[in-house]
Amino acid sequence: MPRPDAVRRVKSYSAADGYVYQYYFFEGNRAQRSGSPGGEFTYAISTDRRSAFPFKIFVKQSALDAWAKLNGRPLTSSEEYAVAKMRLFQAFDEGSVQAPPDGQQAAEVLVDESNLEELLKQLGI
Repeated sequence: MPRPDAVRRVKSYSAADGYVYQYYFFEGNRAQRSGSPGGEFTYAISTDRRSAFPFKIFVKQSALDAWAKLNGRPLTSSEEYAVAKMRLFQAFDEGSVQAPPDGQQAAEVLVDESNLEELLKQLGI
């Protein structure tokens, strides 16, 4: 028997740039970018309520490892997801979330050593 499609909870975000985005979490995977491992979080984004496009957040494993070494514990998978979501909100506020041109790969932003601590601070971690 085929598995039913997952029910997606669509959420809204009112960004600092004046746009209201609708989004939902699509999937998370372990992946690599330029030989660096990390977590890839894909969101489906809509700016017009008619069409959606993928947008990816890549959380570099090296940033997670450095944080774990400094703090004596690794981030949980829920905390890593929360960091990715905060980075998504930051991308909304910056106005950098846009549909890719036809035939192009999904746009992407990074969580790395330069911004991980600030994102965790916003979460109270």
